[in-house]
Amino acid sequence: MLKHLSTEERRKLVTRVALKKKNPGKIRLSVFRSGRHIEIQAIDDVKGHTVCSASSKEKDFKGKGWNVAGAELVGKTFAERMVKAKLTDNCYFDRGAYRYHGRVKALCEAIRAGGVRI
Repeated sequence: MLKHLSTEERRKLVTRVALKKKNPGKIRLSVFRSGRHIEIQAIDDVKGHTVCSASSKEKDFKGKGWNVAGAELVGKTFAERMVKAKLTDNCYFDRGAYRYHGRVKALCEAIRAGGVRI
């Protein structure tokens, strides 16, 4: 069934499906990491829309998103937006196929330090 997908795509899909089953009705914090940037979105799967997001591609982070310090800045900004949207309790972290290491770990810890329970 999943033979046409690469190993990373299969891992991402299996992880996401398992998380959705364990956390019904919660807001999913989905991470995308590239070589230069890191992005995070708060997605409401029940309604099917993005609640809030933050990215190192924004003007505030010009040239700062490629390292751990940049990921921490994106995490702090995202946490502020989540607090403003009053979504601090009902969420879970979806790292996809990325290991909980480096920029992904720094992003998650910065969000937790900003007052969001993950």
